[in-house]
Amino acid sequence: MKKCEQLYEGKAKKVFATDDPNLVIVSYKDDATAFDGMKKGEIAGKGVVNNRMSNYLMSLLEKAGVPTHFVKELSDRETLVKKVSIVPLEVIIRNVSAGSFAKRYGVEEGIVFDSPTIEFSYKNDDLHDPLLNSYHALALKLATKEEIEKIKAMAFKINEVLKEYFAGLKVKLIDFKLEFGRTPEGEIVLADEISPDTCRFWDAETNEKLDKDRFRRDLGGVEDAYCEMMKRVFGN
Repeated sequence: MKKCEQLYEGKAKKVFATDDPNLVIVSYKDDATAFDGMKKGEIAGKGVVNNRMSNYLMSLLEKAGVPTHFVKELSDRETLVKKVSIVPLEVIIRNVSAGSFAKRYGVEEGIVFDSPTIEFSYKNDDLHDPLLNSYHALALKLATKEEIEKIKAMAFKINEVLKEYFAGLKVKLIDFKLEFGRTPEGEIVLADEISPDTCRFWDAETNEKLDKDRFRRDLGGVEDAYCEMMKRVFGN
């Protein structure tokens, strides 16, 4: 597979064209940002952790019947994926109160919900990704009614699979952000990544944070937290 010109560079990844118009190469960076890019830094080795862990979890989800954009891991930092057009909806699943949810509603972190919650935000950096509901998404023509229902069902299924998987690693899956894409045939698939950048992971016994919150909140031990998650997933 030949790597061609760079198509896009985001906060955490670069995307390159290949000699196959239906496939692209995603390259993971060590750059870290928080608070809409207001806070910038670098987390050594983060790109490797996010790439390998994301690929492993996507394979796990594929086996559970969730279609994803994942094709093949090429190296520690690069992965071949299906070229999709991203649905401009960020989908957040929450199992426990934390982060912006706790702040927004004035509740403490760590409240376990009776059932998971879902929220959407409009994927738009200029507008700071505002929250919206499915009626807004329809009004803005971000997705069709069928696509929204499909995305919701897939998101809850992903949560079930990942929650059970991480529980086995003595990790609580607190909340996480998902993005979905449309294939040229119009199929909705899971895209982007699943990593300590996009999930909140707490140690099941100590509630120690093992994710990007360590960077956001200046808690220190950021690299150690990413390495710890890598260790739990791959056992090395």
